Amino acid sequence: YEGIGGFPIGTQEDVLSLISGGFDSGVSSYMLMRRGCRVHYCFFNLGGAAHEIGVRQVAHYLWNRFGSSHRVRFVAINFEPVVGEILEKIDDGQMGVILKRMMVRAASKVAERYGVQALVTGEALGQVSSQTLTNLRLIDNVSDTLILRPLISYDKEHIINLARQIGTEDFARTMPEYCGVISKSPTVKAVKSKIEAEEEKFDFSILDKVVEEANNVDIREIAQQTEQEVVEVETVNGFGPNDVILDIRSVDEQEDKPLKVEGIDVVSLPFYKLSTKFGDLDQNRTWLLWCERGVMSRLQALYLREQGFNNVKVYRP
Repeated sequence: YEGIGGFPIGTQEDVLSLISGGFDSGVSSYMLMRRGCRVHYCFFNLGGAAHEIGVRQVAHYLWNRFGSSHRVRFVAINFEPVVGEILEKIDDGQMGVILKRMMVRAASKVAERYGVQALVTGEALGQVSSQTLTNLRLIDNVSDTLILRPLISYDKEHIINLARQIGTEDFARTMPEYCGVISKSPTVKAVKSKIEAEEEKFDFSILDKVVEEANNVDIREIAQQTEQEVVEVETVNGFGPNDVILDIRSVDEQEDKPLKVEGIDVVSLPFYKLSTKFGDLDQNRTWLLWCERGVMSRLQALYLREQGFNNVKVYRP
């Protein structure tokens, strides 16, 4: 049988992989392990416990199969406050690039804290709007930490085939796809002066705070933690007299396609305000969270349940 090749882990220096649980980040993490790097993981949580548990399982699988001889860290950063600030303050077309710049800034601070030499991402040239050469250069500009992109010239089909070979394909296929920060008209050729002007509106103390509060665990502890019971949320396709539909889409989406359902009140509260504003709503009512695809509403309902709100369900007509 042919081995995986490369170098033994530890013969190269440590790297920090920005892992989302999708096809790309899992494969890029594996490729650096194969080259002899001890790969630590940095996860930006954009939507609650369910997503984080899925990503922890991917990271633990990769470590257990390809790198369990060495101890590594799994660092989770709650990026919801950062996303909320971007959605509130940043021009639509620049959101994608600025979100990536914030992630690189945060990951670079984590890397510096732990003496890690480089970041690893799963970006492939031209795959999405933020992955043009112009935009990648602007993303890299925010940090002097080396950023490695082992998949830069790979096609998606090639990446999926590699994921299948290493055993991460099924994880990636079932991972909830986060769609909360998708611009309607994202720029493919961002201009540095425009990006910097937009970032002047951003409160950087929010970024500093989420990095400071990052949750760092030994990856060996993940198996025990993921076995703990996950809060379940009921999904309904109808409603009762005490129910209210809560439209949690972004303001732009709500303005484009207002939600009207006969026989029930509909209240608008964008998902990025739920953590601070949900408690102000009438807690004697049952709130049915709704979004277009159902992913965000489920993640946010899980988050609210974890905060002790038991009067939430997911509405999927």
